[in-house]
Amino acid sequence: MQTPVANSRLTFGLYEVDLQAGELWKAGFRIKLQGQPFKVLTALIERPGQVVSREELQLRLWGKDTVVDFDHSLGTAINKIREALGDSAENPRFIETLARRGYRFIAPVGYLPAEGVPAQQSATDPARSASEWNTTLPAGDVSPLNDATLATAGVQSKPDSTSSGITQRVQTSVARPYRWAIATIGLVSMAAVGYFVGSSRSTTAPPHITQITHDGHLAPSVNTIENHMASATDGVRLFAPTLENGHAGLAVVSLSGGSVAPMSIPSEVASPALGDISPDGSRLLLRDHLSPESEQPLWVVPTIGGSPLRVGNTLAHDATWMPDGKEILYANGNDLYLTGNKPELYASLPGRAFWLRWEPNGKLLRFSMIDPIAHTLSLWQLSASDRKPVPVLAGFTNPSSECCGIWTNSGRSFVFQSSHGGNTDLWKLSGESTKNPVRLTDGPLEFQSPVAAPNSSRVFFLGVDARSELERVTPNGELVPEKGFLSSAFRIDYTRDGKWVAWTDSGGQLWRASADGTEKLQLTPDTLDVFLAQWSPDGSRLALMAREPGKAWQIYRVGANGNDLTPLLKESRNAADPSWSPDGLSLVFGRINDAMGKENAARTLHILHLPTNQVEQVPASDGLFSPRWSPDGRYIAALTLDQRQVRLYDVANHTWKALSVPSGADPVWSSDSRSLYVHGSLDPAQPIYRVSIPEGHVQEVVRLADSRENDAVDYVFGGLTQDNTPLIRARIFAGNFYSLDVK
Repeated sequence: MQTPVANSRLTFGLYEVDLQAGELWKAGFRIKLQGQPFKVLTALIERPGQVVSREELQLRLWGKDTVVDFDHSLGTAINKIREALGDSAENPRFIETLARRGYRFIAPVGYLPAEGVPAQQSATDPARSASEWNTTLPAGDVSPLNDATLATAGVQSKPDSTSSGITQRVQTSVARPYRWAIATIGLVSMAAVGYFVGSSRSTTAPPHITQITHDGHLAPSVNTIENHMASATDGVRLFAPTLENGHAGLAVVSLSGGSVAPMSIPSEVASPALGDISPDGSRLLLRDHLSPESEQPLWVVPTIGGSPLRVGNTLAHDATWMPDGKEILYANGNDLYLTGNKPELYASLPGRAFWLRWEPNGKLLRFSMIDPIAHTLSLWQLSASDRKPVPVLAGFTNPSSECCGIWTNSGRSFVFQSSHGGNTDLWKLSGESTKNPVRLTDGPLEFQSPVAAPNSSRVFFLGVDARSELERVTPNGELVPEKGFLSSAFRIDYTRDGKWVAWTDSGGQLWRASADGTEKLQLTPDTLDVFLAQWSPDGSRLALMAREPGKAWQIYRVGANGNDLTPLLKESRNAADPSWSPDGLSLVFGRINDAMGKENAARTLHILHLPTNQVEQVPASDGLFSPRWSPDGRYIAALTLDQRQVRLYDVANHTWKALSVPSGADPVWSSDSRSLYVHGSLDPAQPIYRVSIPEGHVQEVVRLADSRENDAVDYVFGGLTQDNTPLIRARIFAGNFYSLDVK
């Protein structure tokens, strides 16, 4: 890679690095960054995507003859850079740490040459044109600019600056910061996307991507959950899923102006999940997905509003209209059926199908399947003539990650989503071809859930920048951000003595530290995806629910120093939610509910006796999951698979009873075993309950839906502090619609 000339400007997201002036700017406002940190930043962004070793940085910054405390100085410089960019080591968007190796700048870097320098002579990569370098970071880096935020950030205005990723100049002044807020919106819509067109990049212009919405509340999909969030369009409006305070809904999006308005859904469909739109654009197929149960009633709802029509006694986990718009093809279990006076078996499949989409001529159906053991996604197809399912693009990724494909209006292209290197992007196949897909997008957002325009070659899709923050519940029921090293934690567990804490981060890695944040250590390798962990009673080890790529969820054990990482079960099915007995010699565990991929085997609770590796079933635990053993060993709490009941098992008497909680998720015991905290995740108010044990008295600790003024769309109960204060993960999904023309 050719080094940029000294008076050029490098850009990423809303940031611009002026190499000649030695300055860092964000959307026209200078950000304070001292000399050594600036040099480190420059060294990293000159080689985006490459590992810059610690030795290289030492030689470049301090020289071979300078004696300094290099590790401390470099660590301080990296921390100052991250502070200036609003980045974090646990969930990096800009600078990635590679243990004992160095650092890597992971965001796309653009290059704006100095005035008078031809772009083709000064691009950092001779193979790319200047316009191809104009890419930026996710929209999550964008925040409204006003006097208060500028004063807080300690930035200065820049009278004449070139916006990151935009070649034209935007004038600003200290007196008019609002003009940069407008420019910020333009940056999001024009430059929040990287473009890539596979091997044809050198001869084909990148597709032009346009941002349609800006409110960020459109609901993204989660790849390990079967209910992928589909959208639909009648050519004038988009119908898209939303999340507001943990409650699912539908929104109507204007394609002409991008306005987003909630769609009035009849009360019979309390939590709508969109399947498809009729060929004439007049009716939507919805499922009521209020609980994690897979098969749900089907409803037909007019797009202009009106009473819903229940589709007989049909239960399905997804559905689509047949090409003639008269019958409905729906998926139940591993089979496809046609509606009618009597359901007709249409085809039997090797797994559960979702995202069913017909080719415009009605001859070929393509759909997605999830493997509930390997948690992989794959594309399949069957022809209307023989109805035999065959895979599409087998071996394209390993593990397989393709899903959610749609045909363009003409049938000449099939657009689908696939994950490569941790990013989800859109790809295109030519017509009925199953080979040589072409990449349409290249981050930095997660691109998913495509939907085709009915009268053109345009494709609409969701661009997601999923962000979240950890918050604690105050005594008066408010949520305040958790500052410090736990700010990016997802699920948290403290040792019994409160001296150590373990947590998972957004990347699925497990960490531990002392309660004050010192002695921080990553306990699991990056290749292991950890869902949750619980300390042993003596604080010497942890039990994990984790999985390797393409494999089932399993129970692991790891030492408090990251040693002796060991899988504990020799089986190929999913195991989940390990919880320790008070003597540390046994673990109770369960299986996973339908939300994470249905298995054909029964779901019950089991106890693993560690000294003998013997497994016994907990009596009368059929249909239960998510067990938690109380610290005093007297009880095991668990949830029904539909999460509508919380049950309590008396270990000594071998009896169960239901607690009077209307719904529950993520149960957590208080340190004294006298209270059980649960999240009422199915309740629109999103309450956290505290249940006294054994009396069963229920107290509402906080209503999460009423406790915030900012834009959280969903909540996860992350655990308790040492003094039994609930910790909440507030998820802020910046999901917006974009479009491109696939011609």
